[in-house]
Amino acid sequence: MKPIGYWLNRTDQALTATMNALLAEYGLTRLAWQVLNVVEDDPQATDTAVRTVLAANASPAELSAAITAVLTDDWATRPAPERLALTDAGRERLALVGERVAAFRAASVAGITPEEYRAAVSVLERMTHNLESGRER
Repeated sequence: MKPIGYWLNRTDQALTATMNALLAEYGLTRLAWQVLNVVEDDPQATDTAVRTVLAANASPAELSAAITAVLTDDWATRPAPERLALTDAGRERLALVGERVAAFRAASVAGITPEEYRAAVSVLERMTHNLESGRER
């Protein structure tokens, strides 16, 4: 059996590659889509808030590039310095890809019961807390 780190890396790579392929026809990447979702969820979103929420998903440089991309593509705008808000085009883009993302999520957990999924997430969460708290020692 391969160790958990192997499967974590493979799973993340598979999620990113599949999402990027799925979203490419809509002009998005997984990370840009995540940025749009953070902005949609927080009407007072700032660059700092986006970077904080998505810190585990990408490097600061990758997050800055994704923020720039959604601004450049007119899916988000700056109503004030450092603030982000979705444009009508951004809201439409999220709605347009919503069904495809839902189908992707369903396909990614095919053959996995809700209980198994919750157990896997719970184990990974506990491992992360164990390792992060161990760094402080």
